[in-house]
Amino acid sequence: MSTHIGAKPGEIAETVLLPGDPYRARWAAETFLDGAVCINQVRGMLGYTGTWKGNRVTIHGSGMGMPSLSIYANELIRDYGAKCLIRIGSAGAMQEAVKVRDVVIAMTASTISTPSAGVFREMNFAPCADYGLLERAVAAARAKGTRFHVGGIHSSDAFYDERPDLMEALKRHGVLAVEMEAAELYTVAARHGARALAVLTVSDHLIAGEALPSEDRERSFGDMVEIALEAALG
Repeated sequence: MSTHIGAKPGEIAETVLLPGDPYRARWAAETFLDGAVCINQVRGMLGYTGTWKGNRVTIHGSGMGMPSLSIYANELIRDYGAKCLIRIGSAGAMQEAVKVRDVVIAMTASTISTPSAGVFREMNFAPCADYGLLERAVAAARAKGTRFHVGGIHSSDAFYDERPDLMEALKRHGVLAVEMEAAELYTVAARHGARALAVLTVSDHLIAGEALPSEDRERSFGDMVEIALEAALG
């Protein structure tokens, strides 16, 4: 056991998918894994381990925001030996070409600050995805016929952001979408020699004001989970 994860040694796989919502972790485990078993319920942050095409996989909630994600990513890697961590979550589109229901595969993740910022002091570290995972995710998305985009995203440390000037600058520089966790995931993984990627479903559009209808969420999120599994283990 670690401070925030109650799993026993050996109960967490080397490959971990990280949705922010613990109930989405349960849904993904029940939908995509064989023999899924709940291995963590500490603080209501659900985690499950099962198999996908004969490969062990853990799907574990990470909570909202980079401070929460940082806790789970650090403990999964340091205390349980996780070596491949893929965030599966929602994002808000920031470009006209990125549509609701599209998948965004994050090559880089810009941010104002992360829990790891103090490590670098005056350095602006550039968090980026593992290239092998990214390449396989692109191949999986193409094979599925899923509309997808590859590029930079913004990991915000505030959900209710009141910086329209920042959003406009990011849009002008080609940032595809905004979410709240990937930059810290990429940084923690780099620090500990693990591989990381974020595969995101566009659930709403910051420019058009659109949102993904609830009845379409399961199918759209399912594409994202399958792409992540193929990237890690396919």
